[in-house]
Amino acid sequence: MLVTLISKILTALNSNVKKEQIAAGMSCGVLLALVPAGNLLWILLFTLTFFFKIHYGMQMLVLAVLKLALPLFAPLLDALGWAILNMDALAAFLGALYNAPLAPFTRFYNSLVMGGLVAGLVLWLPLFLAFGALIAWYRAKMAPRVTQSRAYRAFMKIPLINSIAGACSSLSKLRGALQ
Repeated sequence: MLVTLISKILTALNSNVKKEQIAAGMSCGVLLALVPAGNLLWILLFTLTFFFKIHYGMQMLVLAVLKLALPLFAPLLDALGWAILNMDALAAFLGALYNAPLAPFTRFYNSLVMGGLVAGLVLWLPLFLAFGALIAWYRAKMAPRVTQSRAYRAFMKIPLINSIAGACSSLSKLRGALQ
């Protein structure tokens, strides 16, 4: 399982998938990780990602990793959400939204949900740009070094890894031919 995940990450970073798609997937994963799951808002955001051309594997990886680290950020997100929910300028809007038919199911009135949503939306573009730059740097500078290293060559000689890499390469070629 872990070997397959590492193989897929390396395949995505080294393949001809556009860096913007990978960066968008990672940024969406951060957004989804910051918003607590189990409400209509999270479900809507998750469903919305399927309407865009992003790398879903990276989205799920970043989502899973950050969900584990979310308790570290929860106090900050809670404080941010509380500050937003208690702004006098938003009181009338938030009251009307709370009385709307489906809006309460989004749990926007929860300080952790509001803080996560606002933090995720504010961080999305800077993270997208940063992830895009990191992927470009990795592909230009690090990928050639990694593929020439002894550890990588030894890793690729493992029969299971070699067969997984071959299968991923075949699937990538097939997908490219179908598009």
